[in-house]
Amino acid sequence: MDDTRHRNREWALPTNQTGAPETWQAVEIAVLMDVREELQNLNRLLRCPNFLEIPDTLRGIRRNTAKKSKSKKR
Repeated sequence: MDDTRHRNREWALPTNQTGAPETWQAVEIAVLMDVREELQNLNRLLRCPNFLEIPDTLRGIRRNTAKKSKSKKR
């Protein structure tokens, strides 16, 4: 089965002599490629074990720094 979505490919966009994109469509594609790259970086970071352990670390800090309840005197 062919990959018809062509994911993670670097597209050669047409540029003029100054290196700027020739058409607005090329600009849109370039922006989408930049967004794709940033999202891939975020996904890579969010799967990092250090990042995934943050909630457990925060819960531990909360437990260790909670004020002790005072017992009522009768």
